[in-house]
Amino acid sequence: MASNVTSQAQSLASSQAHRQRRRKSARFYIRRLIQYAAMTALSIVFMVPLVWIISSSLKTQGQVFAYPPVWIPDPIMWSNYVEALTRAPLLRWLWNTTFITVLAIVGNVLSSSMVAFGFARLRFPGKRPLFILLLSTMMLPQVVTLIPRFIMFKWWGWMDTPWPMIIPTFFGGGAFNIFLVRQFYLTIPKDFDEAARIDGASNWAIWWRILVPLSRPVLIAIGIFSFVFHWNDFMNPLIFLFSEKNKTLALGLRAFINPTDASWHISMAASMYLVIPITILFFVGQRYFIRGVVMTGIAGR
Repeated sequence: MASNVTSQAQSLASSQAHRQRRRKSARFYIRRLIQYAAMTALSIVFMVPLVWIISSSLKTQGQVFAYPPVWIPDPIMWSNYVEALTRAPLLRWLWNTTFITVLAIVGNVLSSSMVAFGFARLRFPGKRPLFILLLSTMMLPQVVTLIPRFIMFKWWGWMDTPWPMIIPTFFGGGAFNIFLVRQFYLTIPKDFDEAARIDGASNWAIWWRILVPLSRPVLIAIGIFSFVFHWNDFMNPLIFLFSEKNKTLALGLRAFINPTDASWHISMAASMYLVIPITILFFVGQRYFIRGVVMTGIAGR
């Protein structure tokens, strides 16, 4: 009799536990469904401007201003991209932008990783106050240093050249980039450094042969940040570049803004030359970008 009561209690408890698991599972899937639905809705909202630019770049002039809006061009005007190249020296501006961006990426990655190595691995007096001072510069807006930089570069004779956008990247790489790499370096065990020092490696060898290869995700993330900033940069070229042949693509697109000519389909086609490289870069490097940013938050020393 007692065994029957015990078995019934056990089966009752088992059924209750099973029902609880089913309820938890149902709540989990409902919550996950709501999350995915919200993210999908937000993705659609944020994709609307990009889809509209792509669609408008392939329309005729009349379809751009049609109401209700025409989302699928008919006919598809691939010739808009060719006409955009004939209206302005886009290829020359594209080369200038690529030249500045590539060299700026090299400068940011190398200099920020070297400075971060000093803050993460070396010991010297005043390291902590200097690091705090470095981080405090992130609170200064870029426009604060605009006039001093203009006077300095004018005195050096660098006006209307790409050097004001390139040379500063080789001297530090920016406080945010240094902080990002320094946090990543803190996740790498110092045993590698000690083993290399036993083998006679110098600080330069430890940085270049050990830490740089191990920190590839965060360096790629910095490269992506640098690419996006310098590829889309409008303020610095506006201040330091004057002639048409030296303009960047972001600055040169102003040539398509004409109050007497509403050729928005050509303007959108020209804008796609600026948008396509960034889109391709994000989809190619998003794995390294996400990994590099996430791992920088592991160490908080």
